[in-house]
Amino acid sequence: MKILIIDDEINICISLKNILDDDGYTVRWVTSCQESLVLMKEWEPHLIILDVRLKNENGLDYLKKLREEDQDLPIVMISGHSGISEAVQAMKLGACDFLEKPLNLTKVKLTIKNTLDFYFLKNEYCRIKESFQDQYLMVGQSPNLLALIELCKKLAKTNSKVLIRGESGTGKELLAFALHNYSERRDKPFIKFNSAALPQELIESELFGHEKGAFTGAIRTSRGKIELAHQGTLFLDEIGDMSLSAQAKVLRVLQEGEIQRVGSSQVIKVDTRIIAATHKNLEQLIAQGLFRDDLYYRLNVVPLTCPPLRERISDIPILIHHFNQKFAQELKFPLKKYQPEVLEWFSNYTFPGNIRELKNIMERIYILVDHADITMEDISLFTYPSENHFATHDIKQFWLETKSLSQKKEEFEKHYLQTQLQKFQNNISKTAAALAMQQSNLSRKLKELGIKIIE
Repeated sequence: MKILIIDDEINICISLKNILDDDGYTVRWVTSCQESLVLMKEWEPHLIILDVRLKNENGLDYLKKLREEDQDLPIVMISGHSGISEAVQAMKLGACDFLEKPLNLTKVKLTIKNTLDFYFLKNEYCRIKESFQDQYLMVGQSPNLLALIELCKKLAKTNSKVLIRGESGTGKELLAFALHNYSERRDKPFIKFNSAALPQELIESELFGHEKGAFTGAIRTSRGKIELAHQGTLFLDEIGDMSLSAQAKVLRVLQEGEIQRVGSSQVIKVDTRIIAATHKNLEQLIAQGLFRDDLYYRLNVVPLTCPPLRERISDIPILIHHFNQKFAQELKFPLKKYQPEVLEWFSNYTFPGNIRELKNIMERIYILVDHADITMEDISLFTYPSENHFATHDIKQFWLETKSLSQKKEEFEKHYLQTQLQKFQNNISKTAAALAMQQSNLSRKLKELGIKIIE
């Protein structure tokens, strides 16, 4: 760690250098602010020790100048002649600490260590926060995406309830985070909860928390997601999968702003903005008695819809570039280069799994393809033909090509089963049910046709 001392008393500079050298720091010193300007440009110290009163110079003025240029550089002020007012002024101008001469060397070492520890902790927090925000970055320039982002910015200024609709993989969670990040709650927690990811009997405990002994296995009191998101935002994903009992309690949170932990009669006030999302038809669920209409009207104050990727075709090249950079950096692999015909194929592909599917395809390519130039042969290993591509580009060739009936039948069956599997996210049981087939018969047919299921 590099430390720069600025003091016109040479003996102070030498003493500080000696004790800090012993602690493993790299230390240099100058006797004027003017000298430090040149040194700082070429050396870039991690911390500065600055005297308040220098010959013909004012350390506080220099502190103000340094702060205008760099808000984060740690600066510790020292002085042998200053009073309380100068110490207060130094702290207001952005000094990290203030030490009086004669210097207590033990205190100097502790102050330097604590200041640098805080500096690096702050930098790490900023790095993690930036990484977290990158994770929720909405990538694209298509008109419908830009319009959605602008609407988000307007809604973020309010606490209005928002219901996000859209197909799986379109970025509903990203949109919820954008609403949070544009709002005044941005520095408070963003908590997400997926109603479809837990058994129904655990949903209420996870959402509202529980008291010790409330049920078997409750060995300690636990705060729920709503309480953890106090003053921040709770994203309720797949709200359509929530039980009617849990829905009633969520309704109470929306109406009264209060919760009760499982096993407790105590009412806890919460200030949590709830944003809900679903890919299901809630109106149909209401008609079937599976979703409360009063909760629906509470949530659906401002409905937002995430457009599917097939309606954002102009964003596909931008997303490919984004994921290409992302996986190269994360996996520490050389950057992949996609041949023009591959990029054209991506633009023609329907992406039933939307952005999530595109991301998964590119991650598979990075992990499983060793070479840098990606061709159509590589793509065919990890994707199935697009229904639209088959229907528009190859339909004439398919029907006019002369082959045996058994060969054409096999081609058709293979393509049809591939597209149906893709439609049901490679879930064999769901595909078999949709095709009115026994699961064992479908599995046998896939094996006969050489169709591999890629998770």
